[in-house]
Amino acid sequence: MLEQRQDGDDGAEARAFEAALLALDRLAAARMLAAPGDDGDGLQRIERLVLPALERIGRRWEQGDLALSQVYMSGRICEALVDELLPAVAAARGERPVIALAVLEDYHLLGKRMVHAVLRASGFVVHDYGRMDVAGLVERVVAEGVDMVMVSTLMLPSALRVARVREGLARAGRLVPIVVGGAPFRLDEALWREVGADAMGRSASEAPAIIARLTGGAS
Repeated sequence: MLEQRQDGDDGAEARAFEAALLALDRLAAARMLAAPGDDGDGLQRIERLVLPALERIGRRWEQGDLALSQVYMSGRICEALVDELLPAVAAARGERPVIALAVLEDYHLLGKRMVHAVLRASGFVVHDYGRMDVAGLVERVVAEGVDMVMVSTLMLPSALRVARVREGLARAGRLVPIVVGGAPFRLDEALWREVGADAMGRSASEAPAIIARLTGGAS
């Protein structure tokens, strides 16, 4: 659905937002993100505008059209704007699985930030590991006894490393579910299975339902 909507007004808006990011024009980006929309939902607007823009920036970097510094600065601007838009988090409630969130050897933190906000607002206990390498992520998951790992990626090489996380956890005897998300998995819908993940989310708002499905609990 996201790809179809980009062909219309949302696609034009996302490209304008992308241009503002690459120009480091935070004020223009903020105005576009805060403009009233037909959904009235800050999370949906982020998913409609910010994520497509950052995905295009990531692809352009992979093609050699942009510098890594442009990817980094675009992400930092978006993280600051998203922090202002996302709802306040709620205290954990009920018996919920403990979730570990990580960006795997990647510089794109926005997707993880959005999932974190959604899960905290839904009452989950979340361990935010930030940017991790494979060995470090496996070590922390084993040491802290988390119940599920959620990994966000922007670049394909990072997505492929999820297979090594699965292998490392298996060697350690920790067969916890792994949920993945990010551009590589949306572009190739078979990729999440190929790297040994248990599920793939197309948007942050899907995270509670995915957890419920994998654990047999209520979202």
